Amino acid sequence: MAMSRLAEVYDGGETRLSSKDIAKARDLPQPNVAKLLVSLSQCDLVKGAPGPTGGYWLARPPQEISLYEIVCQFEKLTERVYCPFGKNSCDSAAPCPLHQRLVELDQQLIDFLQESSLDVFVGFQRAPTK
Repeated sequence: MAMSRLAEVYDGGETRLSSKDIAKARDLPQPNVAKLLVSLSQCDLVKGAPGPTGGYWLARPPQEISLYEIVCQFEKLTERVYCPFGKNSCDSAAPCPLHQRLVELDQQLIDFLQESSLDVFVGFQRAPTK
């Protein structure tokens, strides 16, 4: 959510948002957003500067940052498919009835994340909520 907000206002790094700005825009707890931004800066997805003119901005243009790259920082995408009978209970040699479909769904998710970048959010304006 923080990355999509930074992409919405992306203008090459001129617009900088504080963790408070991002938290307010996404209705998130500010301390959580602050910790998240530190993690994102450590993996070179965002840049930050302290002080009154500081804040955070995307480290690269939005079209160069895939959703996969972001999600990989927080999730183990290589360990996504779990058998309904328990982890390590089936595989392609001895599949459960859902094994192949779960593998296909997992691949669809990975493909979606790899093919989607933050540029879809640039300039996006959400409709006001009621």
